[in-house]
Amino acid sequence: MTKVRVPAALDGERVDRAVATITGRSRSAVAELVAAGKVRYEGGVVSSRHVRVSAGASLELELGPQDGVPDLEPAAPGDVAFGVVYEDPDLLVVDKPAGVVVHPGAGHRTGTLAAGLLARYPDLARAGREGAGDPTRPGIVHRLDKDTSGLLVVARNPYAWRSLVAQLSARSMGRVYEALVLGPLAADAGSIDAPIGRSARDRTRMAVTVEGRAAKTRYRVLQRFSEPVEATLVEVTLESGRTHQIRVHFAAIGHPVAGDSRYRGMLAPAARAAIGLERHFLHAGTLRLVHPRTGEPCEWTAPLPDDLAAVLGRLS
Repeated sequence: MTKVRVPAALDGERVDRAVATITGRSRSAVAELVAAGKVRYEGGVVSSRHVRVSAGASLELELGPQDGVPDLEPAAPGDVAFGVVYEDPDLLVVDKPAGVVVHPGAGHRTGTLAAGLLARYPDLARAGREGAGDPTRPGIVHRLDKDTSGLLVVARNPYAWRSLVAQLSARSMGRVYEALVLGPLAADAGSIDAPIGRSARDRTRMAVTVEGRAAKTRYRVLQRFSEPVEATLVEVTLESGRTHQIRVHFAAIGHPVAGDSRYRGMLAPAARAAIGLERHFLHAGTLRLVHPRTGEPCEWTAPLPDDLAAVLGRLS
């Protein structure tokens, strides 16, 4: 039985949402736990997913491997490329290259970062079974899109997992990106505050929609270009973590991320060839958090990868 305290960031949430956030399990998997009597709140068995939880209250969770979900199979050593910026017994900070999917999902069962991590760090399998995330994505606290490069943090034990999830939920984990967006942004700094949800026309895409969840993106202009395409290099800070948030928000204001075929950022063939952009220009360059064990503030940076740095070199 895993015992946790409800973090302040989840005060007032429904119990199924709180348990899903803390454990990394899906809401449907949590619903099955509740139905089986495997979730206790303040000592009593939870009979309804709609119970609201309070900060500091006790949750007891009976968390074996998820029913019907096998443990993740590790990749063969060296099969999945990634860099490790920092490691200690509690966490890893990974520099993910573009082209690598973070965890298994539809159409991506093998070759994931999660499988590569498990091959290099077998202890993650135990951490996943003991409550540090879904066993198919052990220790993974947040994700990056397949073609986004940069930093993400991985928990190596349930203690670190709960701390990092709470920081993410409380929006105290700092994630700073560099993005090249099309066209000249009018202001040198600003924010985009618009809810994001599933597109009504295409459920595989996200969109700004009144039914969506609150999302806010701050940006600061780093450099402006006019040749061979008009574009603006921006530093982007997330105040929330919605799927495709940066890509959706900049597309919504008419400045899509350069090279983003999904959200209207594709360049004309001649311009694409001129600058050599083969993916969307988005890189998670800075990660800030409080270390789960020491309480010390930590910061890591990863420079632009060579392909994106080369693109900038062709702009003026």
